[in-house]
Amino acid sequence: MTVTNDPMRDPYDVLGVTRSATSADIKKAFRKLAKAWHPDQRPDDPKAKERFAEISSAYELLSDENKRGQFDRGEIDAEGKPRFRGFEGASARPGAGARGSHFEFDLGGSPFGGARRGFGGGGGGEDIFEDILGAFGGRRPRGGAGFGGEPPRGEDVTAEIAVPFREWARGAKRRVRLPTGKELEVSVPAGIEEGKSIRLKGQGQASGFGGAPGDALVRVRVAPDPQFRAEGRDVRVEVPVALYEAVLGAKVRVPTLDGAVELKVPAGSDGGRTLRLRGKGIGAEGSAGDLLVELRIALPPGGDPKLEELAKRLRDEAPYDPRG
Repeated sequence: MTVTNDPMRDPYDVLGVTRSATSADIKKAFRKLAKAWHPDQRPDDPKAKERFAEISSAYELLSDENKRGQFDRGEIDAEGKPRFRGFEGASARPGAGARGSHFEFDLGGSPFGGARRGFGGGGGGEDIFEDILGAFGGRRPRGGAGFGGEPPRGEDVTAEIAVPFREWARGAKRRVRLPTGKELEVSVPAGIEEGKSIRLKGQGQASGFGGAPGDALVRVRVAPDPQFRAEGRDVRVEVPVALYEAVLGAKVRVPTLDGAVELKVPAGSDGGRTLRLRGKGIGAEGSAGDLLVELRIALPPGGDPKLEELAKRLRDEAPYDPRG
């Protein structure tokens, strides 16, 4: 990351307090701003780490009575550097020459700076620092690792693929184009729940801070099929049979997800009867559901005089009530 040499703002303005503010006022303002601008609180804001560093530096200066007095008298600037010639090469880190423990930011070594120790003065700064980090999981910065222990990862991206029913039921590989422009082959698990997403690790946006890339989430949409419909892990298909096939029994060809097979229709089968083919439903071989074949009796198109005569004879000679 490139760090500019723009002069730091007045620390009173940074914390939003007046020059007559008490130490308690300054600490209260710092707590509020530091929690609001902590990089873990704003992972998507590229300015958060710089703003947090500015807030921390302002507090480091104003919380130290000696340095605050020097600043108020015009002896040092907002960066803690003397205001007279001969010190242009002095450290630009706030508090670099201050007594006691201090808080330094080195924005060049890590995304949020190599935060070292506490704040100027004494042990009170250490306590407030722990309080603020405690709001974000209690994690202290580690040298070169940034806040939270590691650089933030890249953003996740989302995409959607439509999978034909038969491929979805058996599992398939489909190509998908991500918002990043990358095109990948995705393995679609057999029978994955529609609307669920497949996570592709590390295929999202790159991290702008040297962290791991985000993931790609590919949402699966199942394209409907004109013949088949899912019922859990089973698949239902409707098959027309002739009246004489239903009455006398027959062997008929029925469609399955893997191609047509021959099915025996028992004699005396009613319309709506369901026959089951084991292992021909949704899922990989060996774990698939069943194919449910629903019979639908189809009369000859345009009518048939002989069939009408037969029906009349049945009505007159052997009537029955199927609804009784």
